Amino acid sequence: MQIAEIRLYQHALTPAGGNYQMSISAVTAAITHVVEIITDDDQRGYGEVCPLGPAYQPEFAGGALAAITEMAPQLLGLDPRRTNLVNVRMDELLNGHNYAKSAIDLACWDLWGKDTDSSVADLLGGAHSDRVPTYWGIMPATVEATAAKARQLVDDGYQRIQLKTGGRPLSDDIACMHAVAEQCPPGIKLLADANRGWTVRDAIEFSVACREIPLVLEQPCSTLEEHRRLVGKVSHPIFIDESSSSVAATIEAISSGVADGFGMKLSRVGGLTKLRAVRDVCDAMNTPTTVDDTWGGDLVASATTQMGATLRPALYEGTWISGPYTDQSYPVRSSPIVVENGHITFPKGPGLGVEIDTNDWEPPVAVFGQ
Repeated sequence: MQIAEIRLYQHALTPAGGNYQMSISAVTAAITHVVEIITDDDQRGYGEVCPLGPAYQPEFAGGALAAITEMAPQLLGLDPRRTNLVNVRMDELLNGHNYAKSAIDLACWDLWGKDTDSSVADLLGGAHSDRVPTYWGIMPATVEATAAKARQLVDDGYQRIQLKTGGRPLSDDIACMHAVAEQCPPGIKLLADANRGWTVRDAIEFSVACREIPLVLEQPCSTLEEHRRLVGKVSHPIFIDESSSSVAATIEAISSGVADGFGMKLSRVGGLTKLRAVRDVCDAMNTPTTVDDTWGGDLVASATTQMGATLRPALYEGTWISGPYTDQSYPVRSSPIVVENGHITFPKGPGLGVEIDTNDWEPPVAVFGQ
């Protein structure tokens, strides 16, 4: 099996309500790129990357298009089932741009699964379950609205609730965190996710003010160095998200005592091939993590839930998908991936299990090969 052609499609994903608010940026539209790899025996695999706007991280949609265009012509002729070799070649062709490489990597795993009639989860070592927990991020709002949303999420079966913090007076974050905690019975996991929006002082003050609430601080500050300054000064565990960009960064964050856990993003590390290594590091170091991505449709949702299902349950913090936050996505032939009672069931079938007919789509924005 060899890669004979690579096609690149572009779709607009619309956030529900027209806006997804974080501490340092707001997203009103997301552009996703879907890679279709066609082999010399006419098998087709699909991957996807969808940066969360141009300001959340260095990744952006225009960069994905440019990076894939740079690499794709020189990947023709490779065996997509040899995912390690494909990744080595991509790294030889382009320094960085892991997010663009992730879409190609996913398409290779999808093809590998279809060729062997195996799910991606089976190729990754096997799923503990086909139904994985998810969680919800409550966006900034009034104390009353935040409390009402938390109550609704508990009633809907969520066992992990994240409060988006930062970008507003710290007193509002503190008041909203207390309001969420009051609505949640024991056993519900709580997080305050500032998405890099706090200073070290903010994180310390928040932790002191919420010291009686069992919660996790997720990426409170911008850099690992700032998080090192928090160690021993806060009353809560620290999960690293935006700073966990590679296997090496993961090892450094654990070994230096900065990270008590991770919010791991598929496209940030470069796809399933490299995320598999991160998973194994976290398992060996007994460190919990989520398996998420920045945004995307059913292809990303399937990849992250299938990878998540292979984690040791005691260390798996769940998978967030953007579907419940999205008004419009690209059409698929298979049943959409949805949240039910705080959980997600990933698709059955080989590869990613997402059935696509590109005849339903607009023409590709780029074609490489035949």
